[in-house]
Amino acid sequence: MIPTYNRPLQLEACLGALSESNYPRERFEVVVVDDGGTAPLSEVIDTRRKVLQIRLSRQERAGPAAARNRGAALARGDLLVFTDDDCLPEPDWLPALARHAEARPSHLIGGATINALPDNLFSSASQHLVSYLYEYSTSRAGSQGWRGFFTSNNLAVPVAGFAQIDGFDVRFPLAAGEDRDFCDRWVAQGLPMSFAPDACIRHAHRLDPASFLRQHWNYGRGAFHFHESRSRRGAEPVRPQPPSFYLNLIRYPYRNGIQARATFEAALLAASQGVNALGYFYEKLRRH
Repeated sequence: MIPTYNRPLQLEACLGALSESNYPRERFEVVVVDDGGTAPLSEVIDTRRKVLQIRLSRQERAGPAAARNRGAALARGDLLVFTDDDCLPEPDWLPALARHAEARPSHLIGGATINALPDNLFSSASQHLVSYLYEYSTSRAGSQGWRGFFTSNNLAVPVAGFAQIDGFDVRFPLAAGEDRDFCDRWVAQGLPMSFAPDACIRHAHRLDPASFLRQHWNYGRGAFHFHESRSRRGAEPVRPQPPSFYLNLIRYPYRNGIQARATFEAALLAASQGVNALGYFYEKLRRH
């Protein structure tokens, strides 16, 4: 399931990667949902019909959460697999997710994401943040299982569980926080989650200074909606992370990046957290 909005070139590359999948073609279908874009997609879709079972649906602009729900409603399989139009799934991505789903049929499964643009410092810093959060969640898992969230660009969900939690919350207007909320509601229902490190996609999200700051501003806005969602459900407020969480985040590029670039990427991660906080309080003031 792929939501898309005015990115036909990225979608074409994503479908091209899926065309190289090692999973049998007759065992999966691709549902693309155009979220009110103006760019024509018919030609992009038609060029892949010879190698993929693929369908295109269109909706009025409603955001990625609504687009994913629409795709899920159209899907005919027992396992819903989500990615984004700027992602390039590895050939063994679907086989890996299928193996994990067969072994743990009731689990929500998240795969691993690799930065496809390593020369872009802003894209690298953004991926460092996700990788750090996954590593942090792994360290806290213990006997209780995965305790973080999975990004919606690499996610496998059993249909029954998706229906049980009513899918993604369409009140999230941006591509920010809706996946965190989805996973939080999943866990609140007592449903298990697990990480599939061998189910890899490459994320080709090209960022520059402006788009990097805008992305993390929107993450802050999404965080506000996430807190509101928990409040509506009567869940406990999210506890602030300790200072060590942020210190280790800023140190992360020195441990897992290219040393010559680590200082710049660490500065970007620090800036991202400041902009995130500003986005949160902006949305709070705007709503109240």
